[in-house]
Amino acid sequence: MDEPEDESEDAFRDVFERSRSGAPAAGRVVRDRFSADEVFQRIVAAADEEITSGSRELFFSALAAGFAITITFLLYASMTAQTDGDPVLSTILYPLGFIYIIIGNYQLYTENTLPPVALTLDRLASMPALLRHWFIVLIGNFTGGAMGAMTLTWGGVFSPGAAQAALEHAETGVHTPVSSLFFKAAFAGLIVAGVVWIVYAVQDTISRLVVVYLAFLAIPMGNLFHVVVSFTEMIYLVLAGHLLLSEGVIHFVLPVLVGNTFGGIVLVTVVNYFQTTEHRLESARFDGANRQLSLREWTLGGFVGRSYVSMIDTAGETVRDDDAYRILLPIHNPRTETRIATVAAIMAMNRQPATIHAVHIVESRHGSYDQEQYERIIDRSSEQMENIRSTIEEYEIPCETSTIVSHRSFEEIYDAASNVNSNLIVMGWDENRSSRRTNTERTFDELTGKLTSDIVIVRDRGHDPDSLLVPTSGGPSSDLNAEVALAYERVTDASISLLHVVDGPEHRADGEAFLDSWSEKHGLESADLIVDTDGDVERAIKRRAPEYPLILIGASEEGLLTRLVTDSLYSDVSDTVQSSVILAERPSGRTLLEKLLGEN
Repeated sequence: MDEPEDESEDAFRDVFERSRSGAPAAGRVVRDRFSADEVFQRIVAAADEEITSGSRELFFSALAAGFAITITFLLYASMTAQTDGDPVLSTILYPLGFIYIIIGNYQLYTENTLPPVALTLDRLASMPALLRHWFIVLIGNFTGGAMGAMTLTWGGVFSPGAAQAALEHAETGVHTPVSSLFFKAAFAGLIVAGVVWIVYAVQDTISRLVVVYLAFLAIPMGNLFHVVVSFTEMIYLVLAGHLLLSEGVIHFVLPVLVGNTFGGIVLVTVVNYFQTTEHRLESARFDGANRQLSLREWTLGGFVGRSYVSMIDTAGETVRDDDAYRILLPIHNPRTETRIATVAAIMAMNRQPATIHAVHIVESRHGSYDQEQYERIIDRSSEQMENIRSTIEEYEIPCETSTIVSHRSFEEIYDAASNVNSNLIVMGWDENRSSRRTNTERTFDELTGKLTSDIVIVRDRGHDPDSLLVPTSGGPSSDLNAEVALAYERVTDASISLLHVVDGPEHRADGEAFLDSWSEKHGLESADLIVDTDGDVERAIKRRAPEYPLILIGASEEGLLTRLVTDSLYSDVSDTVQSSVILAERPSGRTLLEKLLGEN
């Protein structure tokens, strides 16, 4: 039976009025207004993308914001000179730099006392993740402000009167007592964070423009202080020879920074956070209250586990069996990565008892999901993952599957590895994946430092690996490749050739002795032993590649994923040869800090 007309219309309108981020595009109680919960949801949607952004993207967005502040400083000083210091007219263009920043979606530190903090208060992001975000944005803002100050000082931008007014504005702040600086900055922090809340509560650009203009006009009118403007003014004074850098930082910029932070967090974020209902998490994350970071994770972040709660994660509590060898199989495209599942199954066959946890990692730009969207995503993922499960179960290996939806498609691999306590990660790679990285991805050198599992990356070119080439010069990653080769030999009867490269014919005997010892140590006595006297490892591998469907290459140093995703790892070998390639890395061990913090 059809729904009543008014209910049907409401349902259609609700579907239509969803923004691309997944947050509501219109209020539900009164159609032109958002409730506090809906504003919170929109802020969390924005915070998701901000706090998971890569360092490079954050820094340059923040740098642009810092340089835009120069416009505010420039116009304030210029208007002061042209209006003979009129207290109203001199400030009339002050908000322009902030308008550029907020309407242009640049990263400004004082704005970030609201969205990332809201995410952290709900234990969806850790304190270290928040501090990392703040640090990068602040450094970017200060760098941009310093560049702007240098341009104003040495670029001949100011008229003589404007230059004098700029010095007077800056000296006023420097000579203000520290206690007054703090409280004036606290009110400025309240204004900026309040602007952010209101901007997410309105729906059109004109309203945002009016709010931003009036709010930031209040800063000079109230003789308040904003940390990025203050830093720019301080650098201008230093370059003019009127102030020592250390004095300006300690007695001027630092009190303003603390005051802005206090005002933004305590007076706005916390107050607005607690005016929302207990249902705010249900709108920000499906089943969010049950998937918050633990207090330990919230405090220490990636040092002890997760630093961020993904939008959807169907993995339940993992049953840890100390006797089982655990393999994590991250899957990005279940339709094309069944051969990667075969590699994982072969490795598991050689390490019985073993369990494979296959996780479908879906990269998303959405900020939230409702129940219907959640169920549709999970059903679709489960259907696609059936091919992976059946491939693994052909080898009679126990297999668990789950789905993760997140902005951070690669970083989720590390959190998943920690959650399932994996011994080995087996993942696929293709030539196009690095080009599909989004600006939400953290840089890989930030991730590989906490890698504690062995990792095998498969660049599959569709060959049946009946023969394998294993170049080796010793080391932990070559040891891992020996395990991979031994697994192929036992499960598929593949023939194995070991390659060792030496510098010239005079070292051949040493090379043969090395391979004899190494093959015996790793149970590969039946392998063919090849000593190449060319002295160039890459050239030696390429020369023999046509004879082997599969080549196993060990990482020569830590950071395999970092170099792979930036196209700097064995690019000549893995991209040139037509063979399938397996790249392996075995971490050298946990650091003392990791041991003290109990990281697996």
